[in-house]
Amino acid sequence: MPSTLFISDLHLSPNTPELNTLACEFLRDHQSVETLYIMGDIFDTWLGDDLVEPVFDGFNQTLKDLSEAGTAIYLMVGNRDFMLGHDYARQVGATLLPDPTLIELAGKRVLLMHGDSLCTDDESYQRYRRVVRNRFLQWCFLKLPRRKRQEVSDRIKAKSAMQKQGKDVGIMDVNPQAVTETVEKWDADVLIHGHTHRPAIHPLGKHQHRIVMGDWHEEPSFLEFANGQFTLADPRVSPDQSVLSLV
Repeated sequence: MPSTLFISDLHLSPNTPELNTLACEFLRDHQSVETLYIMGDIFDTWLGDDLVEPVFDGFNQTLKDLSEAGTAIYLMVGNRDFMLGHDYARQVGATLLPDPTLIELAGKRVLLMHGDSLCTDDESYQRYRRVVRNRFLQWCFLKLPRRKRQEVSDRIKAKSAMQKQGKDVGIMDVNPQAVTETVEKWDADVLIHGHTHRPAIHPLGKHQHRIVMGDWHEEPSFLEFANGQFTLADPRVSPDQSVLSLV
């Protein structure tokens, strides 16, 4: 049976050669996948579609090969690669999705998000998010030369790292009320997101669920949908808590 795969938070960078190779191998091993959703933070930094790092050529070509083999590929930006755009998506044979996006699987309404917008207790981050998602400011950023873009990105990362040191871990997780309101607004049966790096399947009541995808380290972390059920493959999730059936 054709399957659908969801992955998130690969955080590929020039400093992660082993991870870049792992991502390519994973994609090559899933040539028969019908649909692939990559839901944000594919890259740890993205300075613009006009400045694609050569180190990512292998990964980008592997994505394109998968698309040309018949897999429908959908991308969503995250908090690290929010400058990724339609030009990059076209280059790899993918479609860029808005956050959130609602799809249907086995007759159920499935809401896809990166997840950072649900972390409403982190007020400073939400203010930052509103600024960097401003289309005019993004346009201005893309007019800067590469060196200036890198300087801006480095300053933002450094400031973010400093702020995280002083924050309670719980503040950087999703807010339960934000989750409830989002699920109700979209009338979703299942909410799928990444960002928090806390893979799990959470019941929400009323036969609704929230699935959190994990970040990648030494092995892939992914969510598969086949034969009417989700299976969360992550070493941090026990087998007895990794399956959700929709039928």
